[in-house]
Amino acid sequence: MSRNGQPTPPPAHVLPPVTALFIGDFPLPRGHALPTHRHASHQLAWPARGLLRIRTERGSWLLPPTLALWIPAGVSHAPESEGDAVLSSLYLRPERCPSPSASWPQPTVLAVDPLLRALLDHLLSDDLAPDARARAEAVLFDAMRPVPATDVSAPEPKDPRARAVARELAVNPADDRALSEWGLWAGASARTLARLFVTETGLSFGHWRRRLRMRAAMRFLAEGLPLEAVARRVGYASASSFAAAFHEVTGLTPRQYFPLGGED
Repeated sequence: MSRNGQPTPPPAHVLPPVTALFIGDFPLPRGHALPTHRHASHQLAWPARGLLRIRTERGSWLLPPTLALWIPAGVSHAPESEGDAVLSSLYLRPERCPSPSASWPQPTVLAVDPLLRALLDHLLSDDLAPDARARAEAVLFDAMRPVPATDVSAPEPKDPRARAVARELAVNPADDRALSEWGLWAGASARTLARLFVTETGLSFGHWRRRLRMRAAMRFLAEGLPLEAVARRVGYASASSFAAAFHEVTGLTPRQYFPLGGED
C-alpha cells in the first residue's frame, strides 16, 4: 500500500510469471476519495459493493457492481465512493495483455456479468498456484466485454451566478425552472447563464442538467428504489420518459446499469 493509502502492485521482479495480480478489496467509506494517481500497469477497477465514481483525465464514470472500468497504464484517475463501497483492483502488465484488451487506449467500461464476477472473486484468492492463476486469467480476458456507457460528469461552473444555480440543482435535481427563471433568481440574464454553462462546463444548460439528474438517479437506483419513484425524484413525469433520458445520457438503460432494479 502506498503512502497515501492506495493499493499498489508490487515491483515486477516479485510478481509471479503470470499476467495479473489481484491486490484485493479496498474499502471506501461514504464520501471517501483517493488522491489522483496513475499506475505503470493497466488497472481493472471494480466496485465489488456500493457505487463508485472514478474520475480520469479522459472523463468521469459512476459504476455499480455490474460495471468495471478498464484504466490504461499511465492514465491519471481518482476513485470516490458515492456510498459505502469496496473497490477491487486487478493490475495487468501491459506486455502480457493479449488483444483486444491491449488495444484499449482509453478508459473503457466493461460489463461485469456472472462469469466475470466469478472470475474476479476466484482471482481474489491469494493461494492460487501459478498455473491455476494463468488458466483463470486466460478466461478473464475472454470475459471482458465493453459496453457503451458514456461519461456522466457534470462539471460545476466557476462563475458565482452559474455555480449557485448548479448547486441548487444538485440539492434538488427535480427543480424544473427554466433558464429565464434561474436568471431572475441568480441575477443574470438567461442568455448570460446559457453562455456561462457552455463556456465553463462544455455543455449546454439542458445537457448539463440531464447529466446531473442521471447522476442523482444512479444513487437512488443503487438503493433499489422503483423506477417510478426515481423518475419523480429527478424531475421526470413517468418511468418511460426517465428511462429514455437515462439511455440517451449514459448509453445504457436503467436495467442494464442496475439489473436488479425496476422495469425500464
